[in-house]
Amino acid sequence: MDLKNRFEQLCLPFSADNVLISTLWKEIEKKYSEKGRHYHNLLHLENMFQELELVRDKISDFTEVSFSVFYHDVIYDATSKTNEEKSALTAETRLSELGFSKERISIISTQILATKSHQKSEDGDTNYLLDVDLSVLGKDFDTYLNYTKMIRKEYSIYPDLLYKPGRKKVLKHFLELDSIFKSEYFKEKYETQAKENIAREIKLL
Repeated sequence: MDLKNRFEQLCLPFSADNVLISTLWKEIEKKYSEKGRHYHNLLHLENMFQELELVRDKISDFTEVSFSVFYHDVIYDATSKTNEEKSALTAETRLSELGFSKERISIISTQILATKSHQKSEDGDTNYLLDVDLSVLGKDFDTYLNYTKMIRKEYSIYPDLLYKPGRKKVLKHFLELDSIFKSEYFKEKYETQAKENIAREIKLL
């Protein structure tokens, strides 16, 4: 299922307003296709949904997690420290337009904010969201290397002098976590490879 179709199917139970749904999709498409998004783009969303489908039966509210995927990087500026907060606010506004309940909007907003620190959550669905967001870390090294190049392009305004120490700090943060992946499924699938990839990248920096 392509992203547009997936998004429309998600919205239809909440609103019969096709113009609104179309407008919301166009905003998402435009945001994730902005110039300078080499990694945090529509392909990133597609990859996340591919991973999510593998654990669909383990997720208690697939609709909420799906909306969290669509909106988690809707605002993305490499120089900003508040992307997640702004993305969560955008989601809150758009989902209220769709007629979502305050409770569900709050859950989705909390899930999006969790992608900032990637700490294990009490909520299982949130952990699956975090895991699919980071799944690239556990891919084969060539795929991982390609990802690091895309991230470097996103931060191209920074010279190596600033980028490399900043990147190392992020990578070391991942290695210091009890576990990069929060769910048993993704821990088993990606944890070992992710740690190897990150250690190799740190050596290359």
